[in-house]
Amino acid sequence: MRFPTLSLMANLQNICHKIKDTSSVHRWKEVFSHYKEIRKGEFQLIDHTIYSHVLKACLACSSRLGESVHATLSKQGFDSFSSVVNSVMDFYSKSGELSSAYRVFNSMKKRDSVSWNIILHGHLDQGFLEEGVDLFIQARVFGFEPNISTLVLVVQAYQTLQAFDDGQKFHGYLIRSGLWSLTSVQNSLLGMYAAIRMGYAETLFDEMHEKDVISWSVMITGYMHVDDNVFALLSFKKMISEFGIEPDGQTMVSVLKGCTQLGELKTGKTIHGFVVSRGLNCDLFVGNTIIDLYCKCGDVESAIAAFWEMPYRNIVSWNSLLSGLVRNEKHAESLKLFASMEKSGLEADEVTLVNLLLVCKVLGDLHQCKLVHSRIIRRGFYSNDMALNSLIDTYAKCNQIDHSWRLFCQIKRPDIVTWSTMISAFTRCGLPDEAISLYRQMRLSQERPNPVTLLNLLEACALSAEIGRSKCAHGIAIRMGLASHVAVGTSVLDMYSKCGAIEASRRAFDQISLKNVVSWSAIIAAYGLNGLPHDAVALLSEMEVHGVKPNSVTILAVLSACCHGGLVAEGLTLFKDIVNKHGAELKLEHYSCLVDLLARAGKLEDAFQLIKSIPAAMKPGASAWGALLSACRTYENRKLTEGALPQIFELEPSSSAGYLLASNTFAAGGSWTDASRIRCLMKERGVKVVAGYSMVHVAVEQLHSCMTIDPMARIRVLQDPE
Repeated sequence: MRFPTLSLMANLQNICHKIKDTSSVHRWKEVFSHYKEIRKGEFQLIDHTIYSHVLKACLACSSRLGESVHATLSKQGFDSFSSVVNSVMDFYSKSGELSSAYRVFNSMKKRDSVSWNIILHGHLDQGFLEEGVDLFIQARVFGFEPNISTLVLVVQAYQTLQAFDDGQKFHGYLIRSGLWSLTSVQNSLLGMYAAIRMGYAETLFDEMHEKDVISWSVMITGYMHVDDNVFALLSFKKMISEFGIEPDGQTMVSVLKGCTQLGELKTGKTIHGFVVSRGLNCDLFVGNTIIDLYCKCGDVESAIAAFWEMPYRNIVSWNSLLSGLVRNEKHAESLKLFASMEKSGLEADEVTLVNLLLVCKVLGDLHQCKLVHSRIIRRGFYSNDMALNSLIDTYAKCNQIDHSWRLFCQIKRPDIVTWSTMISAFTRCGLPDEAISLYRQMRLSQERPNPVTLLNLLEACALSAEIGRSKCAHGIAIRMGLASHVAVGTSVLDMYSKCGAIEASRRAFDQISLKNVVSWSAIIAAYGLNGLPHDAVALLSEMEVHGVKPNSVTILAVLSACCHGGLVAEGLTLFKDIVNKHGAELKLEHYSCLVDLLARAGKLEDAFQLIKSIPAAMKPGASAWGALLSACRTYENRKLTEGALPQIFELEPSSSAGYLLASNTFAAGGSWTDASRIRCLMKERGVKVVAGYSMVHVAVEQLHSCMTIDPMARIRVLQDPE
């Protein structure tokens, strides 16, 4: 290293000035260029302040060069300057090399408050919260003076760690040290209390002399965090009307979310108007939240209008509206929106494609599902668990279980969601043995089931209708401590009812700690399914005594029980009381069930008149006409048979059930010519008869050890699920 002459020294000083000037305007490449010019001359730098600028340039352009700069300044002896070492430490910390920053910090002979602030920021920013808090305690022993940002980070660390007691102690330290008066620090403490104990946040908020928009936003978000959305909205109103504080985008997002969670569409529209009047609708987050509000409150038209009125849209905007359309069963509109999104030049992400798969699932559109599948491959989303699980589920809904299984087999380490999705897929496709076998395989892989997995297993056992398996599955629910949970308990009682074990269903029902309308409806349906209609009707009264209001599903379960038990008078009375007494919505299923009840009882004319009286908005379905046609066969009513046939053929032209029923009806009445005509019509239309089958499990004891590990081998072996 040589020392420069006077002329070279002047040139060197000029270059140093250039480094500082270019650094001040963030022209980092020029900073590097000037620094290299100094290095080529191999001159001894005198101005140590240059290195802080060079290290900032390294941070912006090339973190690898930073280590070289560190080595150079150490050789030149500039590591004795605290400001230089602080710059080195800041470089390492912001580069993600916290261990290197900590080594530099430990090697410092003299640390100032800047040194402590840098190392504290590094730990707290990068998520090393406990270590950062411990360092802060050490720093206080050395008389450290924290800056505002460090104080805020420490409070946020206590909030994330949910360390309420330590947070309170820190609050005391702030008061004693005189740092409490800073509004940003007060707001941080307010956020900590709001996230841990809202009551303390309310007390602190009342004590604050100066409350800005952040203070109010924290309180509004805090009330929402504890599901007190009403008070959140009242706080917003108070903030605007009494204190005249102008809200920002974050405040409006919190308020709109509160309206969404309360289902307050009218209030949400008022807030939307307020947003527009204040010019906050240009905020993307606010605009996306408005779309979400309208979609979740069922006002799709307003969501679409709000979407197209947005001055700017991002992928979240498109996905928010797409998700809302799918949620509100606007499937055709969903596909049109996706087409518009493609025309705008915006590429679909994982969320977009998963929403499209939901549409495919509902429509059973295999072709569209394959198109989405190809997009997932092309976009490199094959490793995305959400996309892959949705694909498995959608293929199963499209009755392509082999496709689902191939996708599942491609996953090296499926997680519990993937296992559950595949188990559910087998069950949905009528393959309970394969579903139970896969559950067994999952347990052998040491994967622990979650409540969703358990529900899928219970559904599979219900489909298999085998009491031994069902008891084993019930045992798993008990060992997991979920048997008394309302969703699991309801599935258990439904499973037993489908096995014909109504006493076990009732015991499972009694074990449910908090029964809801779903569990009551399930036990009523269970009694009806097992030929106990009087008990089903009695349970409806018992349900109302317990303060649970029946819904449309409950009433349908009781009507079905009356239908199969021949309780005509009870069924008619119940039908008349659906709206007036029970407050349930009258649906097409209720009409169809009552038609079946009357038809089974031989009241064919009454059944026919009831079909004709169904409101125009509820076009009679194949179930109602099929019930009438079936009764016509039993009671040999040719006139009504001929009236019902065209309706059946129009509603289900490719189903063999209606044709066979009509043919058998004519044959039973001796009209062999008409019976033959129906059979010929079946052949002309290519309608095939699907044969039924029965299955019997044999030698159960010997087969437990022979359980298949490959579900798709389709070996029907009875097994203990656990």
